[in-house]
Amino acid sequence: QVQLVESGGGLVQAGGSLRLSCAASGRTFSSYNMGWFRQAPGEERTFVTAINWSGGSTYYEDSVKGRFTISRDNAKNTVYLQMNGLKPEDTAVYYCAVGLRIGRYSDYARQDHYNYWGQGTQVTVSS
Repeated sequence: QVQLVESGGGLVQAGGSLRLSCAASGRTFSSYNMGWFRQAPGEERTFVTAINWSGGSTYYEDSVKGRFTISRDNAKNTVYLQMNGLKPEDTAVYYCAVGLRIGRYSDYARQDHYNYWGQGTQVTVSS
């Protein structure tokens, strides 16, 4: 069982920045593929970004490319999401997730390829 705890959410003005953190339990964090998803009010949860187990590959949803950066620190069992240039449409609950086995590039965006999920952290961007 893997436990994930997100932090760093909050209220920020448009154009501002936030850094989300996701701390994971377990001794094999360095083998986990990690993803960030978000759910806006009244909408389905959608893919934001992901990073593979080694940190050598990252994947981004088109609307966040150039603004968001995912990274990981395996020594701290933590994955980060640096969000710059925030827009009101980025307002959502952000979830991190662990994918134990993700092979294909296209599978990183699929929620059914993730095994464990955090409780989420709220990000609100005011205009």
